This record gives sequence, structure tokens and C-alpha cells, in this order.
Amino acid sequence: MQCSYFDAGACRSCTLMGVPYAEQLAAKESGCRELLGDHPDLRWLPPVAGPESGYRNKAKMVVGGTVEAPTLGILDADGHGVDLRACGICSPGLRSALPALAAFVTRASLTPYDVPSRTGELKHVLVTESPDGALMVRLVLRSREPLARVRKHLPALLASLPQVRVVTVNLQPAHAAVLEGEQEIVLTEASTLRMRLPGADLHLPPQSFFQTSTAIAGALYREAAQWVAGLAPTSVWDLYCGVGGFALHLAAPGRTVTGIETSAEAVTGARTSAREAGLGEVRFEVADATAFALAADGPPDLVVVNPPRRGTGRELAGWLETSGVRQVLYSSCNAVSLARDLAAMPSLRPRLGRVLDMFPQTTHYEVLVLLERA
Repeated sequence: MQCSYFDAGACRSCTLMGVPYAEQLAAKESGCRELLGDHPDLRWLPPVAGPESGYRNKAKMVVGGTVEAPTLGILDADGHGVDLRACGICSPGLRSALPALAAFVTRASLTPYDVPSRTGELKHVLVTESPDGALMVRLVLRSREPLARVRKHLPALLASLPQVRVVTVNLQPAHAAVLEGEQEIVLTEASTLRMRLPGADLHLPPQSFFQTSTAIAGALYREAAQWVAGLAPTSVWDLYCGVGGFALHLAAPGRTVTGIETSAEAVTGARTSAREAGLGEVRFEVADATAFALAADGPPDLVVVNPPRRGTGRELAGWLETSGVRQVLYSSCNAVSLARDLAAMPSLRPRLGRVLDMFPQTTHYEVLVLLERA
């Protein structure tokens, strides 16, 4: 894949841009194997390649420039906007929506936030695309001041982008490198974006996490379901469950599945998905994963963990080591923290592993590992 922004030095976020994709994938698998060390019983399945371009289902655009000529992209070293509306790793649906969103910035007189002077209102435009082309648009504002203008011109935006289902305003008043704030104001009737995947429909609320590549997310959940089917557990925990991707795909007759997530919004979405699918044996709770595990009377047959980049941490890894749980399915976006967690639970031996390339053109990837108690 070639990128004019990368070639011009305007954006270097995709550090592997221009490297042949087969080399990228081979290097990721080799690096992952090296990080996880020597496990003689670990069998590696061939890596899952992702689409080289157009794979991102979410555009996180910093807004710069002026009301009359806004930029949607990143900031340069001086804090000025660099427009990346034609970014090649964003899905075609996202790219086609960005000009209309830039026009909305002008129409609604949303002054881009200027980092050097700390003035202006609109900080980010966040757009997520569902598998069927529907969009969620989130405007990150410094204050409520432009809210009336956003509401006034919203009908025109929806007319120009009929694929938009959810529009929200997020308030982030702090002058800090923080993408969004805690308060979300929903401006449309729908408050979640339906992510239709083979095996489950997921409801995505505005502040909830979803995997970057829809295609690889589907492959990840299918892989997990296939591995777990052969183990036939009767009870499963999905820790750090988000909107329930693993939990909903692992549901089966006679199997209880419990998803644990700190985000109340994500849990609400997961519960909606489970209810619509008629999955009475799948439940979700708002709780800290570590605290939930430590307070439990005993472990389930299988635990799924899909932690943030920092990993599960010493306390949860220690609980997994001593809990007696028979199998752990660990999905990681950071093999460094995964290796650290594996070292903290030596009784759980890696048996099966697979790299899934969630982030082509970058050094990042997802890795799925099945652990079984020795």
C-alpha cells in the first residue's frame, strides 16, 4: 500500500507503510513467538491476514484550521491541523462521510479548538462505521456553547448523510491530551450503533470499545468460538468483556456465560444484544474484572480475558494461577504485557496460538492464546 500523506511526511502514524505486506505479517508473527518464549507444547496456527487498506471502522479526527476551512486529521508539531480526509486505512464509508462532516463544521460555526492558544470549541470528530454501512458521529466539544447550533443544523447533516444513525456531543473541557470527556449528550433517537457480525449482533454505545478492524474482529470471535467448542465448558467468564463480543459468540445451550466490564454503557449495550438474541444464560455485570474474580466463590470452567494494552496485571494473573481454572483464553493487543502475564501464571501452559493482523501498516497486532492447566 502506498500513502501520499506518508510519502510527503505529513503523517507517519503507519510506521510500516510501504513495507510489503507479506513481510509485515511474517515479522509480526516472528516477533510474537519470540516475545512469548519457548513453550514446547504451544502450537501456532497460521497468522490471519487483515485487509491492507480501508480496514479501520473508526476515524478519530482531530479538528484544526478555521470554521471556513476546517481540517480533519492530526496536528503537526506546532499544533496546527493537517487534513487526512483521504486516509487510506480508513474504510471507504468513513472517507466518503468526512467531506459532509467538514461542511457541517462550517455550517454550524463550530470553531476548531486551537491547542497553542487554548481557544475554540470543536476538538475531535469521531466516526464509527458498522458492517452494514451505518455511522455513529460524535463531536467532542470544549463546552455546551455550540450545542444549540449543532441541534439547529443536525437535520441538514442527517439529510446529507442518511447513513448516520447516532449523533452525540461529548464534552471534554480540559486542555489535555485526552480524547473525550465523561459526559455524552445523545442527539438522535438511536443511542447505539448495531454491529452485525456473523454469530452475533452487537450494540455499540458511544463511549464503548470495539475492535479496529471489523473483518478481523469477526475472525477473532469465530476463532475463539471454534477453540471453545472443542473444550465444551459449562461455565465461562468473559473478563473485560466490553460490549460482549466474546461472551455472545461463546453462548451455547447448557453453558452459562458471565461478562464483566467497568463501563456501564458497554454493559447496557451487551445486555440489549443478549436480550434480542434470546440468550437467557448470558448475563453481564458492571464490575472490575480483578475485584470480581477475587470475590467469587470459585472459578468457572473457562475464563476469557481481553485486557487493555497494560495486560491483566499481577493481581488477576496471580488469581488465575491459583484459582484452579482449567482453561484460559487470552486475547491480547500487546504481546509484551501478555508475556509478562504468562510468566506470572506458569501452571497455565500455552497450547494454541494465533496472530491476527488487526492493524496492517503498523507494528501492532492481536494474538489469541489458549492456556490449559498443567
